[in-house]
Amino acid sequence: MESIITAIITGAVTLVGVLIANEKSQAVTETKLDELTREVREHNNFARRMPVVEEQIKVINHRIEDLEDSQKTRN
Repeated sequence: MESIITAIITGAVTLVGVLIANEKSQAVTETKLDELTREVREHNNFARRMPVVEEQIKVINHRIEDLEDSQKTRN
């Protein structure tokens, strides 16, 4: 009988320990997931803006070429 009670107490303490460890592990996982989500959103915003920046660079390059051409024709 004593060994059964000891086994039950040991099992209960082990179960509590596992539950506490699992809760902490889950909190760490959720924190990491939140950080990854933030980074993905930041990257997506950057990816959306890049085509706009590329188009602006093209326009700027054309304007520079036009200015260089007009400068050449003046000289």
